[in-house]
Amino acid sequence: MTAHILPGLVDSHCHLDFPEFEGKLGEVRAEMQANGVTHALCISVELPKFPKVLALAEAHDNFFASVGVHPDHEAESVESARLVELARNPKVVAIGETGLDYHRLGGDLEWQRERFRTHIRAARECGKPLVIHTRDAAEDTLRIMREEKAGEVGGVMHCFTETQEVADGALALGFHISFSGIVTFKNAAQLKEVARNVPLDRILVETDSPYLAPVPHRGQTNRPGLVRHVAEEIARLRSVSLDEVAQATSANFFRVFLK
Repeated sequence: MTAHILPGLVDSHCHLDFPEFEGKLGEVRAEMQANGVTHALCISVELPKFPKVLALAEAHDNFFASVGVHPDHEAESVESARLVELARNPKVVAIGETGLDYHRLGGDLEWQRERFRTHIRAARECGKPLVIHTRDAAEDTLRIMREEKAGEVGGVMHCFTETQEVADGALALGFHISFSGIVTFKNAAQLKEVARNVPLDRILVETDSPYLAPVPHRGQTNRPGLVRHVAEEIARLRSVSLDEVAQATSANFFRVFLK
């Protein structure tokens, strides 16, 4: 009897340098293999810890890295030239995680908008796509993307939780929409509808590990191997096979990040 070969999936957004994975990388990689997850993009959120993100990518052929500063990191300034310099490494395939987050921080957030612009300018200079985070800031996010011509490099709206209108705005700029474990949650009716409507050739899947573990693992530490559940839910919502979702999302990932 021939063993069933699992379809190849890519976790397009994870944080394997975080403390939750200390000493557990062997287990993480074994679980990826068991679930047909062939590659993962390790995401940078602050430059002082970027070397650890890059080291993961350099140590494993199927890991890649991004470079950037998460919008929550208020104290960290960054220059476009520095991002461009770090992005020269061939294992760095994207600029980010960047964007706007008005949920956790208040007051005058012009510094956040300026730093987002800096990331977009760096991405355009080095020709690498963007990994964009937006929370309670969709209008400003799309406005800045348009003003700074983010569409010239494209990229992904990561861990998407916004409306169809916001998705359409990002798609119009050439961006892809990435769904996380949130799409498996029972109360995510609006997001499930977006997952039905976004063209399959513009969808990515992710875990955002160690956060947002999908059903039936909700509440646990998320891992790249669990991205399979995200793909299964998208397949269910769209009434297509898991193989079709896996093939499309993996092809999308390589087209966006390794063109």
